[in-house]
Amino acid sequence: MHPLIAAFLGLVQGLTEFLPISSSGHLALLEHFMNIEGGGLSFDILLHLGTLAALLSYFWADWLAMLQAFSRPSPVNQQDRRLFISLVLACIPGALAGVFLEHQAETIFRQPARIALLLGSLGILLIVAERVSRHHRPLVTLRLGDALLIGLSQALAIMPGVSRSGITMTCALFLGFSREASARFSFLLATPIIAGAGLFHLPKWFKSPPGELSTTAAGLGFTAAVISSYLTIKYFLRFLRRHTFLPFAVYRLLLASVILAVSLFAP
Repeated sequence: MHPLIAAFLGLVQGLTEFLPISSSGHLALLEHFMNIEGGGLSFDILLHLGTLAALLSYFWADWLAMLQAFSRPSPVNQQDRRLFISLVLACIPGALAGVFLEHQAETIFRQPARIALLLGSLGILLIVAERVSRHHRPLVTLRLGDALLIGLSQALAIMPGVSRSGITMTCALFLGFSREASARFSFLLATPIIAGAGLFHLPKWFKSPPGELSTTAAGLGFTAAVISSYLTIKYFLRFLRRHTFLPFAVYRLLLASVILAVSLFAP
């Protein structure tokens, strides 16, 4: 893989992982329409490690507070303990889906037309969530039932085109959470999910040869994923303080329309 291609894929991974537009869908479409090879399992894990590094770098204070809430429990940090338990509970459905259904979902739904249908469907769902949500609940009002529902929705993200961040934010909006709270919980939830997926695939990484991936390409891909992920998290949260999710929903619908048109009418 050429180093510039590796950097480009790292940039795409970082941008699309945390925006509600589906990173797996975009990477699958790049492979199909632009004939860009994904780089194999080793490179895929490397990019996800880059997004994980960005998450830990941005939310390190949140995770430290949650861990300290268990080592030194007090009435003051009760909310941090509750948030940690909620994140653990929300991880379970997505983890089970990833272990038992990932291969089937990647095989069945990886065709461009099906990715387009999922992109469009979730775009419409996001618009509905924006319209009906009261956007008033802060993250401190999160209940265990809310976390379980968001976790169940996350299980759908194993299908390319759904978007892990998109479906969890949409579910949180339907539950009445503010836009920023929806995104923050989605990002916090991504940390153990990405870490768990990396550990799950680690044995396969050692068994699969790195192919033609050079040290330069690997380094550029990882660095691009870290930087683009961190900046996306930072400015997306800032964006949601004054704006809605509608631009991303419209983008999903437009992209889905273009993909369907190309898939149906291309020779």
